Amino acid sequence: MSLSPLPNSATQAGDAQVNRVVILLACAAFASSVALRLCDPILPALADEFGRTVGQAAVVITTTSIAYGVLQLVFGPLGDHFGKLKVVTLACLASTLGALACAVSPSLELLALARGLNGATTAALIPLSLAWIGDNVSLEHRQATLARFMSGQIIGLVSGQAIAGFCADHFGWRWAFVLLAGIYLVVGLLLFAALRGQHAVSSAAQPHLPGRYRQVLGNPHGRFILAMICLEAIATFGVMAFIPAYLHERFGISLFHSGVIVATVGLGGLGYTLFARRWVQTLGTARLARSGGALLGLAFLLLALGSAWGWAVLACGLLGLGFYQLHNTLQTLATQMAPAARGTALSLFAFCFFLGQAVGVSVGALVVDQFGAAWLFAASALILPLTGVLLARDIKARSQPAAA
Repeated sequence: MSLSPLPNSATQAGDAQVNRVVILLACAAFASSVALRLCDPILPALADEFGRTVGQAAVVITTTSIAYGVLQLVFGPLGDHFGKLKVVTLACLASTLGALACAVSPSLELLALARGLNGATTAALIPLSLAWIGDNVSLEHRQATLARFMSGQIIGLVSGQAIAGFCADHFGWRWAFVLLAGIYLVVGLLLFAALRGQHAVSSAAQPHLPGRYRQVLGNPHGRFILAMICLEAIATFGVMAFIPAYLHERFGISLFHSGVIVATVGLGGLGYTLFARRWVQTLGTARLARSGGALLGLAFLLLALGSAWGWAVLACGLLGLGFYQLHNTLQTLATQMAPAARGTALSLFAFCFFLGQAVGVSVGALVVDQFGAAWLFAASALILPLTGVLLARDIKARSQPAAA
């Protein structure tokens, strides 16, 4: 997982130092994404060891998700008050303890509790990393830098289940958490070393907690961006949850085969991050948002109308490419929602994305049961291009006064 060096004018605190920190933050994002996906493939092993059903064992996923989502709203203000990099570092080290607690849990109940604690601490890593990049990378180079940071998150999402499955098959499921703890520890210690030379944040100049939230929610553009990220999450990640079952039922392929096809979403995302700087320079932010929405619409249309499972491979690759174009644009805009309370703003951004996923799955389940998954995909094929167009219009409208 390597990141290209930042351009010479990309930072305010020294290119080499900022580049090293961005790489470490990408590694922290990798650990966070792995942690969220780690329990998916080991549910049968947990059910066997603790004498429960797979459904009962899934409580370890539920507790993680709830803690991860709720704590987003806590870590943003903490990062603004004490320093974003400091809070990320401490959260990474605390996640080491949470992962080790998972590894030694003697019962399903204690494992669920440990997973909840792990989800709570790892919730700080991605949004505060985005906020730190917003503080230290100029707007001109920020979108490309955020895309490179996302490579760690994407690799974690793609590989998390594979890592857990490999450990469970060859060493036992507990070793998956030991490996995760090792990643947290190494990254946390390196981040701790990087804290030297960083300027401390003065809390006196920072608004109080309600004031930080008012800075974000009191801004009409901030509310617009939060609404867009929620809509994006509903129509993408909320709908993606139904793709494996749809492919399994329609084409008669195995669930493993379906899962491998959906994994190409991550490959499409990595394709974007590899060439993000060139794409941003060539297309510009507005056209990047519009083309991302269009690619997402095409991807879901192929899923709805494809006559063979091979079309789904192309669709999922396009889905990843389009999603990270649109999402990266939204991330960049989110870093400007409230510069004086950037940690709070990015935590709200992450919370709205998490909320959108939950809403998307809930609404999607109703649509699938009543009408079928193809109609759900068709709805996303309409919503996402419209989202890209609305975002592009907003970007152009906001750039006109600056150009005048």
